[in-house]
Amino acid sequence: MITHLQRRTAKLLLVAGAALALGACSNFPSRQPPIWVFPDMKKQDKYKAQMSSPFFSDGRASRRPVDGTVAQEWYNADEAYATGVAAGNTYVAKNPLPLTKETLAQGQAKFNVYCAPCHDRTGSGRGVVPSKAVWVPGNLHDERIVNFVDGELYHVISMGRRTMPGYRFQITDKDRWAIVAYVRALQRSWRGTMSDVPADMQSKVR
Repeated sequence: MITHLQRRTAKLLLVAGAALALGACSNFPSRQPPIWVFPDMKKQDKYKAQMSSPFFSDGRASRRPVDGTVAQEWYNADEAYATGVAAGNTYVAKNPLPLTKETLAQGQAKFNVYCAPCHDRTGSGRGVVPSKAVWVPGNLHDERIVNFVDGELYHVISMGRRTMPGYRFQITDKDRWAIVAYVRALQRSWRGTMSDVPADMQSKVR
């Protein structure tokens, strides 16, 4: 027969055992190292960022990527198409997209969304944004910009230049090239002469 004293002793031992088990858990603050009953995944033999290692000659555990490594999301099989810069660090001379009505229409749509707020829809640089700012966007009809090859114009749209931010994250590669084609059409419209009009249509131009 179990006496009252035995029951009380059993309860005390149970409480003491529970306290001992809980005290060994690492989630409770303690100055003593935890008792690892089941290490699981909390304690791993691994290096964390910026730790040292005697294995490598430079003493660093963190290693630099292999030369030429490119993140998968940034890989482009056609680097010139993606950046506007060909081998030898020269800008691509000619727009790789075919100059079609569809290309110009797509370029116009994207230009009006992303470029017109600063450059206005004619490309003069008198959009609504600079009217509230202290800086002035470039006039796309300036001789300097007209003389850009297509690759440089594309590169500026992609990466930005001076006060202009880059739009490579907002606009796809193809749409940026379409914008280049449309900018050329805008420039041609400003610099056109009567000799650019077909002879059979010149009489209709006033």
